[in-house]
Amino acid sequence: MDGHNMIGADAKSAGSCPFSGATPSPVADVSRAGKCPFDATPETFDMFEGPYQIDPAEALRWSRDREPVFFSEKLGYWIVSRYEDVKAVFRDNITFSPSIALEKMTPNSAEANAVLKKYDYGMSRTLVNEDEPAHMARRRVLINSFLPENLIHHEDMVRRVTRECVDRFIDSGETDLVKSMLFEVPLTVALHFLGVPEEDMETLRKYSIAHVVNTWGRPTVDEQVAVAEAVGNFWKFSGEVLDKMRKDPSGNGWMEYSIRMQKEMPGVVTDSYLHSMMMAGIVASHETTAHASGNAFRLMLENRSAWEAICANPALIPNAVEECLRLSGSVVAWRRLAMKPAVVGGVDIPEGAKVMVVQASANHDERFFENADVLDIYRENTTDHLTFGYGSHQCIGKNLARMEIRIFFEELTKRLPHMEIVPDQEFHYLPNTSFRGPDNLLVRWDPAKNPERANPGLLESRLPVKIGPPSKQDLTREMVVAGLERIGENVLGVTLKDPKGASLPRWSPGSHVDFEIGEYSRKYSLCSEPSADTLNIAILREDGGRGGSLYFHQSLKEGMTVRIRGPRTTSASRKTPPATL
Repeated sequence: MDGHNMIGADAKSAGSCPFSGATPSPVADVSRAGKCPFDATPETFDMFEGPYQIDPAEALRWSRDREPVFFSEKLGYWIVSRYEDVKAVFRDNITFSPSIALEKMTPNSAEANAVLKKYDYGMSRTLVNEDEPAHMARRRVLINSFLPENLIHHEDMVRRVTRECVDRFIDSGETDLVKSMLFEVPLTVALHFLGVPEEDMETLRKYSIAHVVNTWGRPTVDEQVAVAEAVGNFWKFSGEVLDKMRKDPSGNGWMEYSIRMQKEMPGVVTDSYLHSMMMAGIVASHETTAHASGNAFRLMLENRSAWEAICANPALIPNAVEECLRLSGSVVAWRRLAMKPAVVGGVDIPEGAKVMVVQASANHDERFFENADVLDIYRENTTDHLTFGYGSHQCIGKNLARMEIRIFFEELTKRLPHMEIVPDQEFHYLPNTSFRGPDNLLVRWDPAKNPERANPGLLESRLPVKIGPPSKQDLTREMVVAGLERIGENVLGVTLKDPKGASLPRWSPGSHVDFEIGEYSRKYSLCSEPSADTLNIAILREDGGRGGSLYFHQSLKEGMTVRIRGPRTTSASRKTPPATL
């Protein structure tokens, strides 16, 4: 490959002309060698406005299908949209440096820079945008607070803060869930985790928003000065809190732990690093979780059958959280810098090129996730989503975010299972390239139907919180035997449907389910034509087998409840070829 790095070998779509579904454009650039002259989408693609701000994954569907790697002249970035290619770029942090992850998308005006200089603003490298070997050296030193055995100690605090917040609005019958809970609780948790004293929430919100706009937004020249003032104050606030902590770093917060580690390894944990991480840590541990929570509640409440399923069976909550993170995660896109020539998805990427990997698009890639645009809380591979990134730079706080959102779901499904989303409301999002979550989420319910009024002991029950990704053992789907048919001397045809008549996931040839009754679990291929209403399997009785098929033949009755896992297709029939280096 002439010394190039090879990533994402699927180059079939590169250079092809997608006549099917393409809309002729009179302004198409016919000079683009090898590209369809009727497809001008790369030239018009803009992450700051239009379709991308409405729905990032949908806005890049054309890219996933026809041109998975393309150069955006408006942005000056190479855009990567398919799952395997995004994952491969994340995996190779030597070829693709994270150094530009926090670089400003929109350069500051001279006036804005003067404001930042007034505050001695000096944001330097953090775990997010640091190259090796410095990155891994610091990560190993500072990861202790994020280990499962230490994160679990925060459960009681997260649950207490959540309940106190819900107590304030539970009898009101309506609320804006973002403003009354999903902003405040993640920020309070973030401050506790970092060891930062709780300050004025609204001020910190303005600081956090300003940091996002300053780094990933497109503020006008006039707006840049106001943003710079907020960012400068945020920097000043972070330094003041850090100075207080240095006087007594004996607390349990992550920043206090980092200060103690600085005394042991001053060359690894430097002063500039601590100040930068204090500021970045507040944003990273709060903003992303707040957005992810808003996205998750909107998704679940708009998909009522999924909401009712986790209300009835809280064991499904961990996987439901992962599916929400996949389908509508808070981290939409991230950036890398090509340190040498490389090939991504069959496209040459030059040395020095800026690369934008779009996780929101990758998480909707049908080549990896079957029925990728559908919310399926039983999906077995949903934890493969790339919302947290991948590789050595994967989000260090991912398990804290998981724990928070799981507790939010558990508390509200228990206390307000009858909560519904207010119809016809407009959702507002902060315009930027990389973070996404609603500024508002109006919900309503009938307080007279609050379960705790009839059951005061309701809050005493809780699920054991497991740190980390969910267990696949909890993903069984309840089904009803809708029909039985003898289709051969030793073959029993079984028709299954959802107990409430809900639609079932689409499946493709080669799909199968794990079929369970009692202690027996067996795999069976799906047969007949794919249907949204029923699933069909054929069970061959094997008298000399291990007893499962015989038990099924003898025990199955119409109307009885069984459990399945799936349907799912073998990975070989779904995925693109694995990326190679």
